[in-house]
Amino acid sequence: MSTLPYTANAFRAERVKLTTLRSLWVPPLLSLLLTAGVTTAVGAILGDKDHNITDDPGVGIFYGLNFGQAALVAFGVLLIGQEFNTRMIDVSLAAVPWRGRLYGAKLALGALIGLGVGALGTAGAYAGYASSVPADWHGPPFARAATAGVLYPALLVVFSLGVTALFGNLTAAMGLLTPTVFLLSPLLGGVPGVRRVAQFLPDRAGQYALHYADDPQLVYGHWTGLAIMAFWTALAAYGGLRAMRERSK
Repeated sequence: MSTLPYTANAFRAERVKLTTLRSLWVPPLLSLLLTAGVTTAVGAILGDKDHNITDDPGVGIFYGLNFGQAALVAFGVLLIGQEFNTRMIDVSLAAVPWRGRLYGAKLALGALIGLGVGALGTAGAYAGYASSVPADWHGPPFARAATAGVLYPALLVVFSLGVTALFGNLTAAMGLLTPTVFLLSPLLGGVPGVRRVAQFLPDRAGQYALHYADDPQLVYGHWTGLAIMAFWTALAAYGGLRAMRERSK
């Protein structure tokens, strides 16, 4: 018998949770507002003063994503983490006993919402930036940065969800991921010597694909950076699946 109807039902149940729990749908909206809004504001205020956001258009266009990504991390953690902390995960597993199916439904929902936020956020960021600063809307760098702008949020959400499933604890995952992505990773990326290692962190590598210009201090290219982030995401998702199955034994 086909398992497709059961998989679709599991996904539908996760979608209902998203629409009925404010803690789940607020972070994606906040990320979208921050990604487009901060970029628009920074472009209007500093567009003719700060060469850091004009010499490499990708830096200016996705400036707001530096803030919006914190909400994306929170969204990925909350998708499964709050069920761990409230023990509602037991109810979910009673309804969907197949750990992989339940986990896959959460991953699929997180990825789809991440893609939606990425597409709308990227469009809003480009439009907001272009309203104050001349923007390049064509050529390979634009196509690559725009593609990465759509994919990066989805990868970040899935990565965060996978790490949370691996820990099995909302507080631990949030305590690790939020300061790492929002504060520690950018700081490490600016420290000489340490940057050689920090460049391989998932958010650092993924964000390089958002840039137009090359960085001679990095040992990989733009697309490779996105591939490195995708690898980290796949590793986290697989680790989360293994942890979910181990807890059921």
